[in-house]
Formats: sequence, structure tokens, C-alpha cells
Amino acid sequence: MKKKIEFAVLICLIAALALLNKNLEEQVSSPKVTIRANTVVLDAGHGGGDPGKVGVSDVVEKEINLEIAKKVEKLLKKEKIKVIMTREEDTMLTGDRGTGTKAEDMKERVRIINDEAPQLAVSIHQNSYQDAVVHGAQVFYYSGSPEGESAAKVMQEALLSVDADNTRQAKGNNTYYLLKRTEVPTIIVECGFLSNPEDAMNLCDEKYQEQMSEAICKGILEIIGKEKSKKKSETS
Repeated sequence: MKKKIEFAVLICLIAALALLNKNLEEQVSSPKVTIRANTVVLDAGHGGGDPGKVGVSDVVEKEINLEIAKKVEKLLKKEKIKVIMTREEDTMLTGDRGTGTKAEDMKERVRIINDEAPQLAVSIHQNSYQDAVVHGAQVFYYSGSPEGESAAKVMQEALLSVDADNTRQAKGNNTYYLLKRTEVPTIIVECGFLSNPEDAMNLCDEKYQEQMSEAICKGILEIIGKEKSKKKSETS
């Protein structure tokens, strides 16, 4: 009898621990943050000792990311949007210290985004593929985020103003660290393929960078506008 009681107590403890673990996972995966309206975090991917992709003609991703991010920042500020840049110089966020700085750099980017709690976080990147024929801008979002998916689709549509023939679609992803760990709607904008000669040439051209920046800015403003309209209808 005593052993049966002990066994029953053990089963109850295991069930309680399982329930507690599930609740903790739900809290981590669905954090409650106070979003700051009219605030956007722009994340220029890579930097410093982390060059990112190196494309045809030795085009370096980190440099293009920063140029486009700065142009988007300027355009958004004209629209009275508060902009936080994760980096404004050619450096990693960890100051290029020691070993394993890539992981530390990514954690710092996530920390900035979560601490600032913007309406939207946009990470600027350039793509690459083994087949040089592959080209075109594409937007990624965390596959478990309906807000991220909605934002990515709006941005993908906005990018058609740069290349109307681009058939790429916004794509969900559940492995990218930045998308998984941020607590606000976050998207990654891959502006083109540095492995494609035409994309690489365009992305190095200042006029094309301006066009891309204008498209990204338009997408951001539309996403924020939709959020404003949604909140207004919910409170009315």
C-alpha cells in the first residue's frame, strides 16, 4: 500500500513538472512586451571581422548592408519615425573581441531589439547561392509569428517597385537566431544575391541602393500604418 502511494505521488510530481515546463516554454515563446509606437530598429547585418557574404568581384556584404540601412534611416527620420541602428560603423557589436564573437554579436543585436521594443525590426542583408543564375530580393520572417509573416508579405510587395519581375515570395524560417529570439515583429530583407553578377553590380550602385532604400522605407511605413489602423479599430 505504501509503495502504491509513493508511486502515485511520484506520478503527480512528474505531471506537475511537465505542466510547469510547458508553461515556461509558452512564456518564453510568447513574451509580453510593450511595443513602442513609431519606433523601428534597423539592423545592418555583419560588420567588422564578420564580412558576411563575399560576392562576385569581391563585393562585401557588410558594406552594402550598412549603406542601405543608413539610407533607410534617413528616409524614415524624414517621416518622423524614431530609428535605432544596431550599428553605424564597420564593426561588430562586440568590438571584435576574442573568440566566438559572432555569437556574442548576434546576442547583442537581439538584446538591442528586445530592449528597444520597436513596432518593427528590419535586418538588412545580402544573399548568396552556389548557382549564379539565382537572383532577386526576398524577405524572411519567423514561421511562428503571424505579425512577422504579415510584415514580410507587405515588404516583399514593396520591393517590387525595384524589380517588378521578381517572383520571390516572403518565406518563413524557424532557424535564424535573430528571428527566433526577438520579441517583436522582425523581418530579414535579403536585398539581392551577391553571387549573381547583375544583382551584385546593382547593389554596388548608389542609385540602385537609393531605390532599394526607398522601397524598404515604403514597406516599413505601410507595415506601421497597418498596425496603427489595427490598434485604432480595436480601441474604438
